[in-house]
Amino acid sequence: MTGESATSTGGNEALAGRWQGALMDNYGLPRLPLVRGEGARFWDADGRVYLDFLGGVAANSLGTAHPAVVEAVSRQVASLGHVSNHFIAEPTVRLAERLLDLFGGRPGRVFFCNSGAEANEAAFKLARLTGRPHVVSTEGAFHGRTMGALALTGQPGKRAAFEPMPAGVTYVPFGDVEALRAAVTTDTAAVVLEPIQGENGVVVPPQGYLTAAREITAATGTLLILDEIQTGIGRTGHWLAAMAEGVQADVVTLAKGLGGGLPIGATVAFGAAAELFGPGSHGSTFGGNPVSCAAALAVLDTIEAEELLGHVQRQGDKLRKGITEIGHPLVDHVRGSGLLIGIVLTEPLSAQVQQAAQDAGFLVNAAVPGAVRLAPPLVVGDAETDALLAALPGVLDEVYRAAHAEPAGQ
Repeated sequence: MTGESATSTGGNEALAGRWQGALMDNYGLPRLPLVRGEGARFWDADGRVYLDFLGGVAANSLGTAHPAVVEAVSRQVASLGHVSNHFIAEPTVRLAERLLDLFGGRPGRVFFCNSGAEANEAAFKLARLTGRPHVVSTEGAFHGRTMGALALTGQPGKRAAFEPMPAGVTYVPFGDVEALRAAVTTDTAAVVLEPIQGENGVVVPPQGYLTAAREITAATGTLLILDEIQTGIGRTGHWLAAMAEGVQADVVTLAKGLGGGLPIGATVAFGAAAELFGPGSHGSTFGGNPVSCAAALAVLDTIEAEELLGHVQRQGDKLRKGITEIGHPLVDHVRGSGLLIGIVLTEPLSAQVQQAAQDAGFLVNAAVPGAVRLAPPLVVGDAETDALLAALPGVLDEVYRAAHAEPAGQ
């Protein structure tokens, strides 16, 4: 796909060189310099346009430059941009009230921060305040890269360089009810689960898993903490993924899609868990920033007004069905919910699929070697999904042929 001319950045190569000269190497060199977006489209510094099936890693819930978010943020920053946690801002209060309403008005309280990792750090601290020493997480889980969130992350390769981790965390196989039951005791402060493991390749647990987790934790007086950072705010076609099973957690963490691309995280606690933090026990200078809260309110209003939950379910069904019907030898099966989709491959070639898709004008994600993740904006339309489904056979063919080509001279 082609688009606008190169911008004053000097083009892709120049901007990439500037990145390498100025930023730390923790990301390596990112895939592309992007300079503009509109809806489900991005433009790079060379003027090429891409259809966005990555959604800022599920954060750009309304795409880029959505008028509702632009208007809300512009209005708010022009009146009250930042006040810190020493003062009250009305958008912050209104967003907390709105989030509690999403949970059916259950008595609870909200802590605001700036990211998903911070939301999970706060949840971990709540667990510690129960006085119990033990926490259960799952193998393959991803809860963030700060030290507490990393301790909850069931991926040893991400933890190894930063050991020792905060103590007391046990990891059990995701989706295994009996393993979870065996691990949880009256010494267990919390069980921390993702309804769907997004970073692990969009792994969906068996039906009833969250219900069983709720029963197990209730029986031992253990907090059930659901990490809805990637699955929440409409991503699966429900406000929260756990709503599909009717499961009510003690603590829910949110971020990503809540701000529609602006940094915000939230830890929402109910019942006794909502009273565990007292003055001085936790904080964040920028948490609950009025501008980010205004963006989040615009996101929630737009999802509701435009009936995007149903739209997400329809577009997700279309994508999963369409990809399955391609019947390609490189595709084993398709999994996920709503617009969080994993294309499970028959060979560990997700990085190659990601690159071939990018070359064809589509941004997707090689979540793990054996699975490609799709997480487009919730506003993605038929034009974009039809374009991906039309291009995908060629993308997969290119990767498959390259992987199975005979070496030269044979």
